[in-house]
Amino acid sequence: MMPDDHPRYKSLKEREALIEGYKKGITAEAGLIAHGRGEAFDYLLGEVTTPHAKFAIKAGAAALLLGENPVISVNGNTAALCPDALVELSDATGAKLEINLFYRSDERVKKIEEVLRDKGAKDVLGPGPDKEIEGLSSERRKVTREGIYKSDVVLVPLEDGDRTEALVKMGKKVIAIDLNPLSRTAQTATITIVDNVTRAIPELVKCVNELKKLDKEELLEIQGGFDNEENLKDAVKCIRKL
Repeated sequence: MMPDDHPRYKSLKEREALIEGYKKGITAEAGLIAHGRGEAFDYLLGEVTTPHAKFAIKAGAAALLLGENPVISVNGNTAALCPDALVELSDATGAKLEINLFYRSDERVKKIEEVLRDKGAKDVLGPGPDKEIEGLSSERRKVTREGIYKSDVVLVPLEDGDRTEALVKMGKKVIAIDLNPLSRTAQTATITIVDNVTRAIPELVKCVNELKKLDKEELLEIQGGFDNEENLKDAVKCIRKL
């Protein structure tokens, strides 16, 4: 039993959630390695949501509210770590949930769908993909017409460089959550939130609910005032100071 006063309590709980997700067939083996890489960057950020991350979260929340067909992409790690928050964000924004996996199998998709539905998701896209993203050869290319393919704004939690590049080339706004500010995902996305998904997704929910009272022009001003390149520079500066 892990004592809740352990200095690494939250981090260790996340590891346990991913291990449990792996045992259930939700998380891929490679997902455990990817989480460890991200965890290292989280240490460098002080394991807190920094001012630059909060700025990006606000811009991301505005972009989701402005989207005509926003979509939240879900993979095995996010399904294991923060399914409740993903469903809350979907409800708050009207964004569709779509399962998209690099290590895709019908069984994994079904299990992730069950997790999301158990948390209250009414409609989950991903099973039975009917379109492909041009320029991708991995299983991530498989998407649904009504979801990611037709989307104008896509939230991509966790590192996903090749698909982020392809989605941006398709003219979509991509909001990425990536603890590594130097990754291809972070550098390519429209808005990059350099933060842990377990903190960033709940913060997005909170911010979306706060911004709902604003009109379209105010939301456009928030979105337009964000510079991803400059924000990533701030994230790197933050890491260097520590």
